[in-house]
Amino acid sequence: MVDGKSSPIRSACFVLPTYNEAQNIVAIIRQILVLDHANLTVQILVVDDASPDGTADLVHALNDERVRVLSGQKRGLGSAYTRAFEYVLKHMSVDAVVQMDADFSHAPMDASRLLAQLASTDVAIGSRYVAGGSVDPAWGLRRRLISKVGNLFARSVAGIYRVRDCTAGFKAIRVEALRRAFPLRLRVQGYVFQVASLHALQISGASIAEVPIYFADRAAGETKLGRDDIIEFFVHVWWLRLLSRKTFIKFALTGLTGVAVNLVSFQLLLSTLTNPYVSSAIAIEISIVWNFMLNNFWTFRDRTMRTRKRVRGLKFNAVSLLTLVLSFSTFVLLRWFFPDHPAWFSQFISIFPAALANYFANSYWTFKSDQV
Repeated sequence: MVDGKSSPIRSACFVLPTYNEAQNIVAIIRQILVLDHANLTVQILVVDDASPDGTADLVHALNDERVRVLSGQKRGLGSAYTRAFEYVLKHMSVDAVVQMDADFSHAPMDASRLLAQLASTDVAIGSRYVAGGSVDPAWGLRRRLISKVGNLFARSVAGIYRVRDCTAGFKAIRVEALRRAFPLRLRVQGYVFQVASLHALQISGASIAEVPIYFADRAAGETKLGRDDIIEFFVHVWWLRLLSRKTFIKFALTGLTGVAVNLVSFQLLLSTLTNPYVSSAIAIEISIVWNFMLNNFWTFRDRTMRTRKRVRGLKFNAVSLLTLVLSFSTFVLLRWFFPDHPAWFSQFISIFPAALANYFANSYWTFKSDQV
């Protein structure tokens, strides 16, 4: 913990974001309230995004003073959690906040283990990807791959390297740690909030631990993850990286200028060579050379490198060609997994893993510093 001290958790607010969870909400509230005993005072904050199925009405009908409803318009998971955290910090006196889904993906009884972990840390994550953690066998290959790739991408780009499951939605957070990190650096609407909030907690100095859990498939209702959430996820994770790394900002800006050089070169070559395929190939190589020169003399100029410039140039070309293959492969996989989505969606998303691989390969290989 930041202050090196620990205090027992005597009270906790469970935050349940809901949209059309009428089939689950009453049962999960009752299971959470079982945790309310002499050593732990439990309150529940249901954050309902104007569910048309009457989710909020069912909660009100319980008529339990330990359960509150915070209503609002449907703007996504991130917006719901932001409203909830603001409410807790302003209107409630509790030691911890527990984030969890209302669809029984997270077992309420596991929250006891997360809260117990707060005796020695600021944040306890219910993790699927540490030893002892697992996911429902009903998950197919597609869902497992999307989860693993998304989690690896977020960990690598946002710099949350020590956390195995940084996209987890099951967390217990000490209120003082939440207050230090809040307001979160950027307001986000969708599922990327899990990564953005964890990133904010980490940079504010919170200590983080993972507790293995079994992640069950939802018992009833439908998942809310959509295409806009996926786009926001990839874009915002990159933005988190930009905020924290000067070298990466330079690398990204260099890449943007390379795009301009590519397009201008292509138009000029097309006007003289007329063959679009030849013009495209030459324009790509011109932009690669441009990017290499700018990275060599600007982005990574502070590094001590003994390798010759032409060797670095060959390495940069090799990385660029390999990331083009990666980008195209990602495009093909996305078309396979999401055939109903427009082609531009797959093309847009395919940029990100290639850009990530491009940065790390060049940073740790092409322009690797010789200093120990």
